[in-house]
Amino acid sequence: MKKANFENYHIRKWFSFTEETLANETGQLADGEPVYKYAIAAAIHNLYAGRFSEDLSELIEHSPDLGREFGRRIQELANGREIVSYGKSILVGMNCEYEHGNAFLTNPAADPIRVALGGGKSWVPSTGKRGVAGTIIDVPLAHKDALYVRSHYDSISLSFNDGPGNDELIIIWAFATRGRLHARLGGLKAEEIQGENGLI
Repeated sequence: MKKANFENYHIRKWFSFTEETLANETGQLADGEPVYKYAIAAAIHNLYAGRFSEDLSELIEHSPDLGREFGRRIQELANGREIVSYGKSILVGMNCEYEHGNAFLTNPAADPIRVALGGGKSWVPSTGKRGVAGTIIDVPLAHKDALYVRSHYDSISLSFNDGPGNDELIIIWAFATRGRLHARLGGLKAEEIQGENGLI
């Protein structure tokens, strides 16, 4: 059994990524501030690797503590920049069930991250898949307070050179400081958010 080093989890490695986009694909300079995108991920040993269990509480029980650590790390990585969009994903090793990764994407794990960002009324878009080291995953992004803000539909593509291992889960959270550069497809604007229900 691998020794726990964070509550009852064995975390092998933390990852962090930063993107700063200054112009769009046709070379148009940013219409305002650049887009900063951040991602934080943890490679975690799966306590249920290779076996089926109806009860996944060993993964879920301390997931709020893990969420608080993700929240602390995004505050550190953003260095004072306001985060307005978020998303989450899982990469699940080949000796694991997809359901094992989803145990870390529930509200108990997500709510501490919302707190760290100063709130977030919208549900957090998510993706996930099983894979091996180097598998590419697209993490979706949407506005944290209103899902219908079309200009903030975005993504960040990530891969990890040495994970997930067969018995690992990689938990990923991504964040952005604004919507797409030169977004011009209409819909609800960020400045029009009512903040009543996480949709508008």
